[in-house]
Amino acid sequence: MTRWRRINQVWCNWPSRPRGLIEMIGGTYLAINPQISYRRLLEAFVDQNFAVSAWGYIPGFDHQAQANEAWKSMRYCRKNLESRIGRSLLPIRLGHSLGCKLHLLAPDGGRNSKSLISLSFNNYAANQSIPMIEKIAPKLGFRTEFSPSPLETMRLISESYLQERNLIIQFFDDRLDQSEILLDCLQRRGEDSSKIFILDGDHLTPASAGVRKRLPVEWAKSPSRETNLKRLLEKISQYIQDIS
Repeated sequence: MTRWRRINQVWCNWPSRPRGLIEMIGGTYLAINPQISYRRLLEAFVDQNFAVSAWGYIPGFDHQAQANEAWKSMRYCRKNLESRIGRSLLPIRLGHSLGCKLHLLAPDGGRNSKSLISLSFNNYAANQSIPMIEKIAPKLGFRTEFSPSPLETMRLISESYLQERNLIIQFFDDRLDQSEILLDCLQRRGEDSSKIFILDGDHLTPASAGVRKRLPVEWAKSPSRETNLKRLLEKISQYIQDIS
């Protein structure tokens, strides 16, 4: 049985002698308890002898501040792990939905990583992500747009994100996905080796089966979801092997 422990905001599951490290940031609300929401996905990597660190957070409007916080928290955990095993590790960064954006906004521009794996990237404005936000925000006295905005986010990625090696995965039935916009932005930087793949599934495919089964919708009970998650794991595992 795999064991999770929490270091500040990061949920960690580290084998005694890991072959590598995966740093995960999940999507809106699923990321509050990533060790539960993404258990099947993350523990599959632990079974392959990867150390996993997953940042837990409550989504806010200042995405840059949260990206900075996630990066610092992950770095702190990585230093602890490296001290324990006696060698340095270059992490693979894994993001789902909003988590992709937060990784892309990391203050190191992706330099201190081996690659980014982006699942279901999206970068919508606040009024598209949160219904009624423009009507209720003035009454509650808080901002009505994410920072950076969608347009500013893409500008920052094109100018400041330095990692050339990225695996972008989108799903056929994902209506929230904007992966092609991300790929175009990355390829415009010049030197780039990013790849994109389309797999069967939807926006919740990376989430654990137990979470999906509790959702009050018929499609959450489809047997194909187990197959889709398995194929996702196979694609990611093959990619990691190829870049190792």
